Amino acid sequence: MLRVLIGGFMLLQHGLPKLASFSKSFHSFSDPLGVGSEISYLLAVFAEFVCSILVMIGLFTRFAVIPLIITMLVAAFIIHGDDPFSKKEFALIYAIPFIALFFTGAGDYSIDNRLANR
Repeated sequence: MLRVLIGGFMLLQHGLPKLASFSKSFHSFSDPLGVGSEISYLLAVFAEFVCSILVMIGLFTRFAVIPLIITMLVAAFIIHGDDPFSKKEFALIYAIPFIALFFTGAGDYSIDNRLANR
């Protein structure tokens, strides 16, 4: 449940909107890591769209949550670094389940589990 819900929320609320506004936002996205706005945008779309789908289906889950964790920690501590905690809180609320999934894995009802039991 955790994997499907948190991945679905990230996909629907962040990944799909970023993908839908790709042509508009590609060149004007913030560049918190100094790699260029285009690369930053591609990394965010990869994490929030592609990795969210992988988390939802339980495929390469421990690897897929790493970009999501990094994206959420960058949002919390770099993008909202000077903001009050209430602005950081939302990104941290997303980061916590992804961190939990990193340590626990995808669970019994996942492709990862099926592949491990072959």
